[in-house]
This record gives sequence, C-alpha cells and structure tokens, in this order.
Amino acid sequence: MIRRLLSGTIYFLSGIIGVLAFTYPFLLPTLNRLGAGSSSALSAAAHQSDAPLLTFIMLVLCLGVLLIEIQGQAVSAKVVAALGILVAITAVLRFLEVAIPGPGGFSLIFAPLIIAGYVFGARFGFLMGTMSMLVSALVTGNVGPWLPYQMFAAGWVGLSAGWLPRVAGSKRQIAMLAAFSFIWGLLFGAIMNLYFWPFISGADGLGWEPGIGIGESVRRYFGFYLATSVIWDLGRSFGNAVLIVVLGMPTVRALSRFRDRFEFKVT
Repeated sequence: MIRRLLSGTIYFLSGIIGVLAFTYPFLLPTLNRLGAGSSSALSAAAHQSDAPLLTFIMLVLCLGVLLIEIQGQAVSAKVVAALGILVAITAVLRFLEVAIPGPGGFSLIFAPLIIAGYVFGARFGFLMGTMSMLVSALVTGNVGPWLPYQMFAAGWVGLSAGWLPRVAGSKRQIAMLAAFSFIWGLLFGAIMNLYFWPFISGADGLGWEPGIGIGESVRRYFGFYLATSVIWDLGRSFGNAVLIVVLGMPTVRALSRFRDRFEFKVT
C-alpha cells in the first residue's frame, strides 16, 4: 500500500512538473523574444536555462519510481528487463528514422510506445516514453533544451495508452489503438509547439503576447499550428495508424503473452 502511494505520488508530481514546464512562460509578465525563424531554430533557442534542471528532475523521478517498484514485486527484475529491452528497441527505431527520414513528421517510435503502454499499463507506458526519448536522443545525438519536454510528452503518450479500455475482439482493439495513435500524432506536435511558441515575436499576429487573454491565445495558437505544423504532424498521425494496423495485432499478442507469463499487473 505504501509502495503504491509513493509511486502514485511520484507520477502525480511528474505530471504537475510537466504541465508547469510547458505553461509557466504564459504566467510571466515579460519574456525574452526570439523573433522570427524556423521551428528548429526557435526550438533550439527556447528554454536553454531550465532544460538541464528539468532533465535532471525527470531522471530522478524515473529512477525513484523504478526503485520503489523493485522493492515491492517478486518479478521486478523482469519488469525492469522488459522496460530496458523495449526502450532499446525504440532507440534503434529512432536511429533508423534519423538515418532514413520518412515523410513529414513520420516516426517509428510511437506505435511500440502506445502498444507497450496499452499492454503493460499506464505506469510502464510513462516510464517507457520518458526513457525512450532520453536514450534515443543520446543514441542519435539529438540532445538539446527540447529533450525534457519531449520526455514529458512521450511519457504522457504511454501513460494515456495504459488508460484505454480493454475491448473484446482483435479488430476493435486495433481500430481503437490506430485511432488513438492518429490523435496523438497531432497532439504530440501541438504540445511540443507550446515549448517555444510563447517566445515567438512578429509571427504575423500568431505569436503570443502577455496579457492577451485565454481566448485570444487559443485563437492565435490554433492559427499558428495550422500555418506551421499540421501538415507535418499529419505525416506522424498517418504513419502511426498504418504501423498499428500492419504490426499491431502480432505485437499486442506477443507482449501480452510475455506479460501473462510473468504476471505483470496492468495499472
């Protein structure tokens, strides 16, 4: 009971910290503006001061959860081993997509992340999402101030996959996972844009300014997202759905057999 309470508290804190990390710029009276530029350039310039601290906090939280889980489960070593194997697989997949880029924002890593979260549970999915982004960034050299924000967002992907209902029938199951992965393809990009959008100035009336109000902020961000990101993110969404449809059922069955063999608890 105490172990579950401590573990749940850490997950709750990580969620609160993640939300604050994305939203605190909107609460500041002034910001250092980045001006116009490409999304990659703006992303590299935003949050340079707080990113190392956030990365450290995420690592401490993930390690804390793992230590707590290890203390209370007879199969904990197998839990950690399964997590390590799946994180390594996603890191390799991300290396492949960097070496051979797909169309738009297409990515190979979200399908296995969603399936693992669905099969093993929300807490497992959160850890896999955060650690996959960290390890894959180290493997591909894609380390920057955006990394902790990617870790938070990917963690939420895996976490929410674990909350999906257990539906009967393989076709219904895959249809649900495909629709879920399509939505997250867009949502992941929309969340990650918030990482640098508050710092933009002179974005043809689509940038954020202190004091403009929630309604105007939403209107400007929606316009900014449609103008700059939706086409790119649709590549990710369609790619996610196709991967789930093609490879989802065999993967779900394989991971489910592994889970049942070692009596994983889906939470």
